[in-house]
Parts: sequence; structure tokens; C-alpha cells
Amino acid sequence: MKKLFSSYFTIIGLFVSATAFAADKEAKEITIKGEGKCGKCALKETASCQNVISVEKGKNKGTYYLAQNQVSKDFHDTVCKETKQVKATGTVKEVDGKKEFTATKLEEVK
Repeated sequence: MKKLFSSYFTIIGLFVSATAFAADKEAKEITIKGEGKCGKCALKETASCQNVISVEKGKNKGTYYLAQNQVSKDFHDTVCKETKQVKATGTVKEVDGKKEFTATKLEEVK
């Protein structure tokens, strides 16, 4: 019985450690630079206005759909009608096969 409990708690401990490690890996903040545009107006891919950043170069290449948070909402007027070069800092995760970027900082690159 003691061996069963010991094995049970060992397995639980490994699972919790692996889950915590995966969460830390996803939560790592990155900075991306690319073309900021509107997913509805410029790309015709989203039902409502949403910031999108297209990165053409480097290891973070791809299209990032920005999560609807206050940082993203405050910046949207900058890129809604016109594509601009932007720099964004935040975290990224995969949602429904797309990269969702939760921005903590957004700025136009001039």
C-alpha cells in the first residue's frame, strides 16, 4: 500500500512539474517587428477589427493575431486604415492553429 501511494505521488509530482515547465515556456516574453495592419480592413480575415502583425524575417516569422487587451485596443487606430511598421513586446501562444500575441507594449517604428 505504501508503494502504491509513493508511486502515485511521484507521478503527480512529475505531471505538475511538466505542466509548470510548459507554462513557463509559453509565457516567455518576445519582441517582434513587422507590418501592423487590421485583420478585417487590410487582410479581410477577421469578422471585426483586430490588430495583426506580419513578420517576414527572423526566427519569429509568421502572422500574429493580437489578443484584444487594452494595449491592443489603444493602438488599433494607428493601423486600422493603413499598414505601418510596428514593434511589439508580449507573449505568444497557439490558438486554433493561429499565433495569438498578447501585447504588453506596442509602438510604431519610424
